[in-house]
Amino acid sequence: MTLKEFVSSRVEKSYHDDEVPCVIATLRILSELFQLPIDKQVYESSWGFNGAGQYGAQCGLVEGTLMFIGLLSHREGLDKTKMWEACNEFAKSYEQKFGSLRCKELRPGGFNDGDPPHLCEPLSINSIIFSAEFISDWFKIDTNLD
Repeated sequence: MTLKEFVSSRVEKSYHDDEVPCVIATLRILSELFQLPIDKQVYESSWGFNGAGQYGAQCGLVEGTLMFIGLLSHREGLDKTKMWEACNEFAKSYEQKFGSLRCKELRPGGFNDGDPPHLCEPLSINSIIFSAEFISDWFKIDTNLD
């Protein structure tokens, strides 16, 4: 299975079956790809990001990846300075690739009454693939798909 096939199937399940927001979908998929179990409390706390996303603040696709980088940095024994460097580089690279870190600017058409559900599904797939590739390169860790 390719990375795109894997991420696409997991995003679809997360959004359509489990009805979780993008921050949780991102954490779940990265957790599975890099074999890093995530505590239930992390998922519970990340629901708060969904409210900020609906306001249009930082995108949950970015927040989920930044949270995951912090967790993976701890597992890999990186100090805070290296973790901050990884997060900074990710944010910079993400903004260069997608044009923004803000949900209201990344979301197709922003936020409008009557938007269809799962409007960000294509963006989510591309974003999580980008995140997985960034993490794999930065940490020199292959995904479990390789």
